[in-house]
Amino acid sequence: MRFLTARRRHPAAKALVLVFALLVMGALYSALAPSSKSAADTSTSQQVEEGRALFAVSCASCHGLNGEGQTEGTIQGPPLIGVGAAAVEFQVATGRMPMARPGPQAEVKASEFTEEETLALAAYVASLGPGPAIPEPADYDPAGLSEEEIARGGELFRTNCSACHNFEGAGGALPNGKYAPSLFGVSNLHLFEAMLTGPQQMPVFSNGVLTVDDKRAIIGYLNELHEQPSRGGLALGGLGPVSEGLWAWLAGLGVLVLFAIWIAAKGVRAR
Repeated sequence: MRFLTARRRHPAAKALVLVFALLVMGALYSALAPSSKSAADTSTSQQVEEGRALFAVSCASCHGLNGEGQTEGTIQGPPLIGVGAAAVEFQVATGRMPMARPGPQAEVKASEFTEEETLALAAYVASLGPGPAIPEPADYDPAGLSEEEIARGGELFRTNCSACHNFEGAGGALPNGKYAPSLFGVSNLHLFEAMLTGPQQMPVFSNGVLTVDDKRAIIGYLNELHEQPSRGGLALGGLGPVSEGLWAWLAGLGVLVLFAIWIAAKGVRAR
């Protein structure tokens, strides 16, 4: 018994037991733990690498090689870490980026990239940090919305968007040379992404502020509104009753002034 007790208390026994336990735990972890391979499949990883190469030659001069941004010198660009794939798809697919020239606001133009290149750039920027993903078609397709949902979309649009974009989405001027662009002809995808990411001076309406259903209702309202014919004749760009009333006032006043001049001239001749 003394011999066995002495063997149990030997310092080497504790070390051997600890090593054995670590070996067992390592074997169990290797057998049961999930694979350490990235969740992205090979095609996605390849897409990210293609986007990295495109970013280096097309975007890095303003936004930094790793999307860290650039705030010094004459060419400046904000950091892109965390903006998400949706912001990149919106800016690149609409031709706003890369900018043709420095200015208060990036303008819409033909995109310099194909759809595949745009998605590759979006995938690379998304890999830099978490951000809004490109929405699924079901998120922005207004098909199947009821009249009540479209009416609710109109209320949401007038409450949150009409102050800048006009009640009909015709756009409007903003301070410092900026403007709210017209929403006529804008795709449903880009309407959704604009609300989701808040490009340029536009506020961000995240899915916590305006839910996916809210955004879809707004898109449905704009689609139906822009499909309606102008039953009042000349729409004057859809700028609303103020502009139409101004033109009516000017035309009416002009007619009255001309009429008064004609009466005065006729009276002078009669004398």
